[in-house]
Amino acid sequence: MFSAVLINKDDSGQTVEVAQVDEAQLPEGDVTIQVAYSTMNYKDGLAITGSSPVVRKFPMVPGIDLVGTVLESSHADWKAGDTVVLNGWGVGETHWGGLAQKARLNGDYLVPLVDAFTPRQAMAIGTAGYTAALCVDALVNHGVTPDQGEVLVTGATGGVGSVAVALLAKAGFTVVAATGKASEEEYLKKLGASAIIDRNELSEKGKPLQKERWAAVVDSVGSFTLVNACAQTKYRGAVAACGLAQGADFSATVMPFILRGVALLGVDSVMAPKAPRLAAWQRLAKDLDPALLEVIGGTEIGLSETIPAAADLLAGKIRGRIVVDVNK
Repeated sequence: MFSAVLINKDDSGQTVEVAQVDEAQLPEGDVTIQVAYSTMNYKDGLAITGSSPVVRKFPMVPGIDLVGTVLESSHADWKAGDTVVLNGWGVGETHWGGLAQKARLNGDYLVPLVDAFTPRQAMAIGTAGYTAALCVDALVNHGVTPDQGEVLVTGATGGVGSVAVALLAKAGFTVVAATGKASEEEYLKKLGASAIIDRNELSEKGKPLQKERWAAVVDSVGSFTLVNACAQTKYRGAVAACGLAQGADFSATVMPFILRGVALLGVDSVMAPKAPRLAAWQRLAKDLDPALLEVIGGTEIGLSETIPAAADLLAGKIRGRIVVDVNK
């Protein structure tokens, strides 16, 4: 038996509890893992609260991230004792995830824990940090360089934004952080932001083309924020889009793309193949100071605290990352 956050649903609605689960109930997979840490992401908050139909089958263990030790494996890449990391792949939605003391997964979903980080640090990074690294890689691979000008990071106090600020600053970029939390200026500058702007400058409908400012953008917000970011991006600049905290709508014109050659780069972290995943973790190992993880991933909770934390996360009451010690 092991402890897990378990979501069930019937005709009367959704229920969530920390339950004792028999190992025989674990879903199919070729690698069984003793989980050390998981995280609470926005998607996990949606799943636990039932605010959005994230969960596709019931019962479900949420948790789109985990790190742990392989207990049993019939997969060629993994053996007992290996330390592995999981981000995405639909776990917590269609396959049991990481908010449990044990997990059974497809070995193709896993990557090794890089030497630069401890298991806890890997979860302070989590899907949010790994997504931020994918965004930075997308911009750099597109040809964006520090000498081209300022890079905007929206949603900068969130998990993706926080790590993106730190990675970009370490790579030599001048970073401008957009946030609705003026009180977090010191936090963002500690991560490496050179300047802060109010998110309200970007969050309302604007002109199709605006004054050129950004060499590049990392956007986790979507909606009007993404539209305005594109409208303000310099000639042949690039925008990496990975989130929808403001909304999934994109009421834009083609003007930035056909008159300025702006590139809109979609970044998906869930189904990304292994090569970009490994590259993203290598960027994190190279450019993310582990000391900053105590700032970014400073909130640690136990498994029993995840259910009330989900509502706080969706309400924007939590800064940065939430690490879950599934064994307490």
